[in-house]
Amino acid sequence: MSTAAFLWGQGKMVEVRNTSMEPPLPMQAKDNCLILHAFPSSEHEAAWRDFLTRVEMPSHYDSPGFFLEPWWGKKRPFAVLALDADKIVGVLTGIHEGDEVRCGHPTRPQISFDRKADQAAVSGILVDGLLAEAGHAKLATVYSWTPLPSLERRGFRSRQMEGDVVLDLTLGPDALLKQFHPNRRRNIRFANQKGLEVSLMAGERDVEEAYQLHCAWQQTSRKKIVAKLASLERFKQAWGLSENRRVFLVRRSGRLIAADVVRFYPGGLLEAAANFSLDEFLYLKPNDLVVWKIIEWACQQGFTRFSLGGAHSFLRYFGGTVVPIYRYRLDRTWLRRYDLREAIQAAGRRALTKTPKPVEKLVRRIFNKD
Repeated sequence: MSTAAFLWGQGKMVEVRNTSMEPPLPMQAKDNCLILHAFPSSEHEAAWRDFLTRVEMPSHYDSPGFFLEPWWGKKRPFAVLALDADKIVGVLTGIHEGDEVRCGHPTRPQISFDRKADQAAVSGILVDGLLAEAGHAKLATVYSWTPLPSLERRGFRSRQMEGDVVLDLTLGPDALLKQFHPNRRRNIRFANQKGLEVSLMAGERDVEEAYQLHCAWQQTSRKKIVAKLASLERFKQAWGLSENRRVFLVRRSGRLIAADVVRFYPGGLLEAAANFSLDEFLYLKPNDLVVWKIIEWACQQGFTRFSLGGAHSFLRYFGGTVVPIYRYRLDRTWLRRYDLREAIQAAGRRALTKTPKPVEKLVRRIFNKD
């Protein structure tokens, strides 16, 4: 990619198509990137989808479908598209949340590159577009599957996160099953013996049952649920996006006891999106079984990679590889209070590990309750 190619730009404001009932929002064109605030026009959608054919592992949130998600509400979703002549060579999507512009999540990057492009040059364009979009935001955060030194050169501080367990689905279900921890295979056999059945969500009745399950799960005392309870209407909108989402339901004797959601870009990355289940039936191991059924389905559908959306012990027991995720954060507050707070917390954790184990357990229990 030549330097001259990065100087191309429309240099004007244009309007884009919005699939919602709201008036379309403007799309900014500046030098070598476009910043979108709504679903793109047919022309730009086609260019964007063409770009995704040149991405190593495209995901749903890297695609135009990102703007169709009902979850964003007033968080003002946006996308930055890096351009080389008439082609898109990089995409970064994100939201505004309070004083922060956030592109991705510790377990979900939302940045992608053309395989043949100069990643350093493209990431530089994307971060310039992000900073233009950020305006006076106090914090700008980007998550990536790969290191991005160009962000550090622009003042972002890097941190390697734990990442996700990622399964290589090209191995096939039999080989993947052999990688499972023995307890995981035992739990799957147990769930089958207890008569648990897994099926894909289909029809209005399934959606309403799944929503009732979701509401019950929100009331669990077993752990703290951070996400707010969605309305039935929003729930239906999200699970109705069948081009990029599937919902797997687990039943026992006809009663719905667990559900697992995956999202994907066709031909791209399959990602774990959500799971909710009834506490009183966890002893039947429905979550072990449903992930296994998703793996079988994904292999049949021709997906090549499955990100389990985290790396805690339950997920590690499915084998695979823990792939790190890199966080880049620009703290523009006075005295960089976000960075300072994180440094103090890290120092506290290091000090805690040096205390006697009973003391460490007591302190962690107190803070977990808080």
